[in-house]
Amino acid sequence: MNKQLLFVGAVGVSLLVFFGATMLFNASQAGGGGAVSDGTLATLDRAHAPSLGEPDAPVVIAEFLDPACETCAIFYPMVKELMAANPGRIRLVLRWAPFHQGATDVVALLEAARMQGQFWPAMERLLGTQSQWAINHRADVNLAWRQLGGLNLDLERIQADMASPEVQQILQQDMADAQTMGVQATPEYFVNGRPMPSFGWEQLVGLVYEELAATR
Repeated sequence: MNKQLLFVGAVGVSLLVFFGATMLFNASQAGGGGAVSDGTLATLDRAHAPSLGEPDAPVVIAEFLDPACETCAIFYPMVKELMAANPGRIRLVLRWAPFHQGATDVVALLEAARMQGQFWPAMERLLGTQSQWAINHRADVNLAWRQLGGLNLDLERIQADMASPEVQQILQQDMADAQTMGVQATPEYFVNGRPMPSFGWEQLVGLVYEELAATR
């Protein structure tokens, strides 16, 4: 089950920079976050995971995501705005937790698109059209497929790659890591390995700015 949308109006994008500056000041006064084990960091930031942002960014947001999750679709552009407000300092790592019925097939579709260098366009297209293929909390991969027109994908290769051992291994590893990290709903965020104290946009931003302050 997804976390619900009670928080949607908590932060306007137009206020993000101001809010972030305030959080950064407060975080610097508080002194930053605690230590996280190397094992936890390695579990969250696997080499196979899609990553957006500078490789050496000091703050890494690891997100367990279900492409059929409404809250995931709402938060994704907000996280990108947060990254844009702190250029070069935040990296996003996506991990899969396809809890919705049918979502595993959509993840396989996205991973197959990644093999053709089209992961991020495909991901953003599907999140942006989610209501057209994820209906009544059930993902329909055939409807999702139809949203990817214009991305210049080899459809025969997509079908083969969706069933490939490489894609299945990614899915198995991500689900195992989600279980290890206690993920039970999406989206679930870890910032430099630290879990959120509770779920919400303000909590995520606060944790990010604590880590940004600690790396200055």
